[in-house]
Amino acid sequence: MANLMAGLFIEGAGNYDSDAFQMKLDDAGAEMGLEAQRHYICGSVCMLPRQQDAAFGLLRLALNAPRFDQGPIDRVRAEIVSDIVGSERDPDAIAQRKWLRAIYGTHPFSRPGEGTKESLAGITPSDLLAFHKAIFARDGLHIAVVGDIDANTLRERLDQLFGDLPEQQTLAPVADVVPKLGQLVEENCDLPQTSLRLAWPGVKRSAPDHFATVLMNDILGGSGMTSRLFEEVREKRGLAYHVSSELTLDKLLVTTETRSDCAAQTLSIVRDVVKQMAQQGPTGAELKAAKKHLIGTYAIDRLGSTSSIADRLLDLQIHKADVDYNQRRARSIGRVTLKQVKAAAKKLLSAEPAILVVGPPLGGKDE
Repeated sequence: MANLMAGLFIEGAGNYDSDAFQMKLDDAGAEMGLEAQRHYICGSVCMLPRQQDAAFGLLRLALNAPRFDQGPIDRVRAEIVSDIVGSERDPDAIAQRKWLRAIYGTHPFSRPGEGTKESLAGITPSDLLAFHKAIFARDGLHIAVVGDIDANTLRERLDQLFGDLPEQQTLAPVADVVPKLGQLVEENCDLPQTSLRLAWPGVKRSAPDHFATVLMNDILGGSGMTSRLFEEVREKRGLAYHVSSELTLDKLLVTTETRSDCAAQTLSIVRDVVKQMAQQGPTGAELKAAKKHLIGTYAIDRLGSTSSIADRLLDLQIHKADVDYNQRRARSIGRVTLKQVKAAAKKLLSAEPAILVVGPPLGGKDE
């Protein structure tokens, strides 16, 4: 429902049908869109300062008076269904669905975000209107604005945009879930390249050892061409073009792709690198380099454009970070000790991971 609604965000509002609304949007020189994610519905708008009136007016209509006409619903739904049908023959998409079911069981996170052919078929305009009313409310709203606008003007604009929305959302509760690790999930298919994905426990952003874990991940595989995984898998052995690790909301994820006849070897090396990190942790030199990297690249990676600054400000609100987080971040990273990073590595990486293999059976057909 959320994914379909997001696809209809600029498909008509108020007195403007889909074509008229998008023509008005072009005339205003504005871009806007909506995206349904696992935890949030996120929107973005980019406009020219001299055409603020027109752009804000269209945004207000899209937020408060969506049309959900049958024609656009049928068209956008058909596009989503077409993607679903195509994914039924895609080994990576098949494996992703199998992976989500394996690690999340019957929890809602195991469901495909795009829906299914059956669930999409039953959605009506009245369903979308009711869902919009339940979701688009002021108490669940976070806003970040970057650009040529002063605080007083913005305050008035925000009241115009969101003031008529309902006060409270009506949300179905979703229980917390811990991914089920320690299992092997395979999607066996005859491909020249095998994809590998390994998941270990993660930490919440609010956890005391969050920055220690961030630094550990940077050393393990998050820093690209200077990480341990990159050094061992690509530089020394040439087994993969890319290998990396990242911290998601609930796990630490390692991903790589390699020649299928090298998949078992690559998987073994990845596990050895992680095991060594769990048992011994990083060196003092590695920690020093990781701190320098995370502090030095922050502005380039996260604050290089108005849109990236807005994304970052929104992210800080969602995760309940203090307004001075950007100023405190470097100090927080600088205070992390080698002992703390080693403890984080041991705590998280000593667990048995969940492993996803997409390709021929490990070891090849003979084995």
